[in-house]
Amino acid sequence: MFDRDIRSLATELLSLSLKRNFTVATVESCTGGLVCGALTAIAGSSSMVLGGLITYSNEAKAALAGVPMALIKQHGAVSEPVARAMAEGGRERLDATFAVSITGVAGPGGGSVEKPVGLVHFACAGPSGTRHRERRFGEQSRDEIRRLSLLEGLDLLRETVLTGP
Repeated sequence: MFDRDIRSLATELLSLSLKRNFTVATVESCTGGLVCGALTAIAGSSSMVLGGLITYSNEAKAALAGVPMALIKQHGAVSEPVARAMAEGGRERLDATFAVSITGVAGPGGGSVEKPVGLVHFACAGPSGTRHRERRFGEQSRDEIRRLSLLEGLDLLRETVLTGP
C-alpha cells in the first residue's frame, strides 16, 4: 500500500521511538489519515502511535484539535498559524511527545491566487516547541500532492525528533 520511501521513513521513526521512548499523534486534513496509516503499517508501531485526528473540516479542526475558529477565520485553514495550532492541540489532546499536522489544498479544485493547489502547511509540536514547514507542490494530481505531503510530514516529524524545533 505504501511505497518504499514512505515505509523507510515510518520504519526509521519506529526505530528512533524504541531508542528514545517517544510517542506520536497525527492531525491531518488534506492527507485524511495517511500519515497515521503509514506509521501504523509498520509492525510494532503501537508502542509509538497514540492516535490520529482527521480534521478535514474547519469544525473538526476546532472540535478535535482545539483550533480556535477565530484563528481559522483570520488566516484560513491552510496557513501556518492553523497548522501550528493543529499540531499543538493534537499533542495536548492525545498526550503525545510529538504531534505532526498537515493542512493544504490537494486539488484539483479549491485553490486560489493566494492559496493555490499544491500549497501545504506542516507543523510538528514537541517538548521544545513547534516547527513549521510550507511546501508548494504545484498543480500535480491530487494523489501525488497527498503522497508528497505524507512524505514531507514524516520527514518533518523525523527532523523534529532528531534536532528539535
